[in-house]
Amino acid sequence: MTSPFSSLRSALRTDLTSSLVVFLVALPLCVGVAVASGVPAELGLVTGIVGGIVTGLLPGSSLQVSGPAAGLTVLVLTAVQEYGLSALGVIVLASGLLQLALGALRLGRFFRAISLSVVHGMLAGIGLVLILGQLYALADRKAPGTGTANIAGLYDLVVDVLLSGPALTAVALGAGTIAVMTLWKKLPGRAQLLPGPLVAVGTATLTAVVLDLPVARVEVSGLMEAIQPPGGSDFGKLAEAGLLTTIVAFTLIASAESLFSAAAVDRLHDGPNTDYDKELMAQGVGNTLCGLLGALPMTAVIVRSAANVQAGARTKVSRVLHGVWLLLFAALLPGALGVIPTAALAGVLIHAGFKLLPVKELVPLWREHRGEAVVLVITAGAILVTNMFEGVLIGLLLAVVKTAWETSHIHIDVTDPDSGPVRVRIAGHATFLRLPRILDTLEQLPADRPIELNLAGLRHLDHACMSALQNWTDQHNAHTVQPERTRASA
Repeated sequence: MTSPFSSLRSALRTDLTSSLVVFLVALPLCVGVAVASGVPAELGLVTGIVGGIVTGLLPGSSLQVSGPAAGLTVLVLTAVQEYGLSALGVIVLASGLLQLALGALRLGRFFRAISLSVVHGMLAGIGLVLILGQLYALADRKAPGTGTANIAGLYDLVVDVLLSGPALTAVALGAGTIAVMTLWKKLPGRAQLLPGPLVAVGTATLTAVVLDLPVARVEVSGLMEAIQPPGGSDFGKLAEAGLLTTIVAFTLIASAESLFSAAAVDRLHDGPNTDYDKELMAQGVGNTLCGLLGALPMTAVIVRSAANVQAGARTKVSRVLHGVWLLLFAALLPGALGVIPTAALAGVLIHAGFKLLPVKELVPLWREHRGEAVVLVITAGAILVTNMFEGVLIGLLLAVVKTAWETSHIHIDVTDPDSGPVRVRIAGHATFLRLPRILDTLEQLPADRPIELNLAGLRHLDHACMSALQNWTDQHNAHTVQPERTRASA
């Protein structure tokens, strides 16, 4: 019989191995997300460290791993460009406090009520904007900014790359990174003990160093120099409406991504399920600390979480240790970041962006749930042409309208006997969305005959429909030749 001590020792040994795997997956992603967000690379590591050591110790989800996410890259980049790097800490701090409040009010579970088509549309929109922006970084060029501007500048980018040797070299290095990550998954299981992103970035870095390629490298400023806690003037920016909108966007998107990731991770293992309110508060604690350090916002990341589960993790020790390894790397080997080509990191993020696109799911969704597919595509497109917050709001509004339309089913049955009154029976849910159809049917009835209007089958009659039906009844009775015999009855 296995003793509890030996079981614990086995679990710790498995968690130690899993933590190393997660560390190797997280390292290039932390750096890549930071660079793509327009902040020092070290700040990505800071968020990964907080996500592992601090959030990892808190209750909520035992196997989910937190850190900087590609899903917030676009939003962070926009915020840094509009308000400055120093204001990022205020935004992340306020978002963390909001998450703590939402979790304390036990509102975490309500994030699961968001339409999946909106979530998938949000991720697809993020993926598209991320890919478009990183295509410029792939060539060591600066992206114009917004999604539409990035699209408009693609032709000039292609011409620029074709006429520039260093740009072609950078693109080749980034494309090679994407190819290695794509092909790595097709290798035998033992080869995949090393994560694809690490192998791809390591290969690109080694190639750039050995051949002394003229490509841009990650800029390194030092861990302590990169940490910039927000000052008093930064908190004064909270009076700006735009900054408050950005905070709400950070809070909603980070919370939704974390809790949807938790739901996905729960399906990957047989352990205890996530307590959504506690997990939301754990994310809030992490983001509050990241805000105080002036670092990137954190979310639970499905890529790292899935790697953690697949590596055999059994307790939260694995995610805490992954944060410890990130801390040791940032403290002992910070200069190693300076040899990484930015084109390689762009390749990692382009690969991550493609994984956010629901390419395989879209066609079956269109066949089975066409309305959901429309919501998904419009949400993604709205994010691309506007911004993250407005795009998600458009998607949510469209999902509500679609749901209201589908639930307001109405059945109208007209019986016209040779003699006697015309009988009209309306059943279902009479809402303003179905009012045009109801009135079109009633207005086609003969004006000089009595009408019996039966509303007994209605399960819901809103104010708009009730007023319209009353007005139609009054008008019909007023124009009937014999009012006393042709009164419409409800």
